[in-house]
Amino acid sequence: MMDSSTSKDDVWLLICNKQLYIVNETGSNRRQILQKGAAIATTIATPLVSNAYSVPDLNYPFEALEPYIDAPTMKIHHDKHHATYVANINKATEGKDEVDILELQLNALEAGPAVRNNGGGHYNHAFFWDEMAPPDEAKKTKPSADLEAMINKSFGSLDEMKAAFEARAAPGALFGSGWVWICVNQEGDELKLVGTPNQDNPLMKGVADEVMFPILGLDVWEHAYYLKYQNRRPEYVSNWWNVVNWDKVSENFAYVVEKKAGVPVRG
Repeated sequence: MMDSSTSKDDVWLLICNKQLYIVNETGSNRRQILQKGAAIATTIATPLVSNAYSVPDLNYPFEALEPYIDAPTMKIHHDKHHATYVANINKATEGKDEVDILELQLNALEAGPAVRNNGGGHYNHAFFWDEMAPPDEAKKTKPSADLEAMINKSFGSLDEMKAAFEARAAPGALFGSGWVWICVNQEGDELKLVGTPNQDNPLMKGVADEVMFPILGLDVWEHAYYLKYQNRRPEYVSNWWNVVNWDKVSENFAYVVEKKAGVPVRG
């Protein structure tokens, strides 16, 4: 017990860099302690970004796209290749303000190779997984009436669009690694066929004549098909149509036309 004549100091608790400090101060220093605490609290309230991006789970098992895309390829592609892009974009953006992966695409070329390659790699793969479905489900889907009309206006027919897409994806047309896309133009009144190298995509300013909005995209890097198809990329591309989820592609189209913006992705 303390008698009434005893001077009782104030005890303050401060947290700094995850450490707890106990500060014993007299009344004359209370204002200084409060000011210190406010400054520390401000720092704590704005944490640095860490692991802002993640690899989204697939909406289907690895083996679900058989026989057109094999389970070992899907597992390595998703768990290793995509995961590497995510780890690297998290490293490249550590300590910076968090930006949605879609928003990161526009100025990716200016941001430098780490953001361009890994931010693009993350967005492209997250987009890719969600536009596919098991063959027995995919065959029940079809382009919406609005998408079909735009396909016919832009390419003549769905079959003609597929033929043009396969020609653009051929090794002679898109040498090395890259992607092939069907995009909506800025005006929202035409579909464009675009091939991009590496992990570039048409959302990135400077990749094409104008920024465009993908609704369908195919990975033609060898890691996407080599275990099953080896050097037969055209066979991989033509078989891929069997797992395209046209319901999802139609949703992408409707979103892009309405919003004049890219399709958001998970992760």
